[in-house]
Amino acid sequence: MGNGEVFERIISAVPRLFKVVRYVACGIVHHPDPLLSSLCVAENGSGWFFFLFKFKILVFYLVFYGFLAAIFIGTIQVLLLTISEFEPKYQDRVAPPGLSTSPITIKTELKFQPSVQKSYEVFVKHLDNLLSEYSLEKQEEKSLFETCGEIPLTYTQRGNFDESNGQKGACKFDRRWLANCSGIDDTTYGYSTGKPCIIAKLNRIFKFLPQPPDNGTEIPEDLSLKYNQYIIPIHCHVKREEDKDKLGPVEYYGMGGFGGFPLHYYPYYGKRLHSNYLQPLVAIQFTNVTMNEPVRIECKAYGKNIGYSEKDRFQGRFDVKIEMNS
Repeated sequence: MGNGEVFERIISAVPRLFKVVRYVACGIVHHPDPLLSSLCVAENGSGWFFFLFKFKILVFYLVFYGFLAAIFIGTIQVLLLTISEFEPKYQDRVAPPGLSTSPITIKTELKFQPSVQKSYEVFVKHLDNLLSEYSLEKQEEKSLFETCGEIPLTYTQRGNFDESNGQKGACKFDRRWLANCSGIDDTTYGYSTGKPCIIAKLNRIFKFLPQPPDNGTEIPEDLSLKYNQYIIPIHCHVKREEDKDKLGPVEYYGMGGFGGFPLHYYPYYGKRLHSNYLQPLVAIQFTNVTMNEPVRIECKAYGKNIGYSEKDRFQGRFDVKIEMNS
C-alpha cells in the first residue's frame, strides 16, 4: 500500500470519526433535553447546530465564572499583602483586658467542705493544670526564656513588632512566688484547711501597656501600705456591706511579695513572636471566711487604662461567691 492510499484512507475516515463524536456528544445531553437529543440525531445537520449553540453557552459560563473566581482570588491576594501576620491591622476598638481566674467554676461559685476532699478536688485540678505551665523545668530553655529578676520593673521592650529580630524571649515566672498558693507546700491550695486560693491573670492583649495607678488617689487605702509603682495591683472586697465581717483577712501573693502584675512582662508581642509568653500571676487567699455563710466577693485590677464595664463583669475585675460548709 502506497503513501497515497494511506492518506486517502485517513481522509475518508475523518467524516466517520466526526459523526461518532457527534453522536457521543449528543448522547450526553440525551436525558436532560429530549428535544435537543432528537435534533442531534437528525441527519439534516440542524441537531449539530443546536449542540454547538449549547456548547458555546457552556464555554461562555466557564469563562465567565472563571473570570469571577480570578477576580476574587486576586482581591484576596492583594488584601493579604496589606495584612501583617505579626500585627493586627486595626487595634483602635480593642477593649481593656479582662481578668481570668482559676479554678474555673460554674456561676463563679466556690462551694465546698474542707473536710471532704471530693468537694474541692475539681478546684485543685484546675489550679494544677494552670501551674503546670509555670514549672521551672519548662522554663529552662535559655533561647526562649529570660531571667528578669525577682522584683517588679518597668516595661521590657524587645524591638519591633515584626520578624526582624526573630522570636522574642519571655520572662520566667517562678510559681514559688505564689507562696501558700503555689501548690508546692500545700497541694490542696488551702482548700483542705478552709483557706482557699484563687489565681488571677490579665488576659493577653497585643501591644498593651498597662499603666499603674497613682498611689493614694486611685487605689483603696490598704493597698497604699504596700504600693509599688511597677505593678498593676489587685484588691478584693465584699459586694454587700452586710458581708463585711464574713470575709476576714485576704492575702495577695505575687512577684517580689507584691499582689499585682509586674510591668516588665509587658508588652505582649503576639502568638507568632511571643509563643512562649507566660502571663504573670497573682494569687489571692481568703484566710478566714465565715463557715456556712455564702459571701459574694469582687476583685479588681487597678490601673489608669484598665476600665470596667457593667456589660462585662470580667473586664478588669471578677466576682466570686465562696461558701464553705462544715
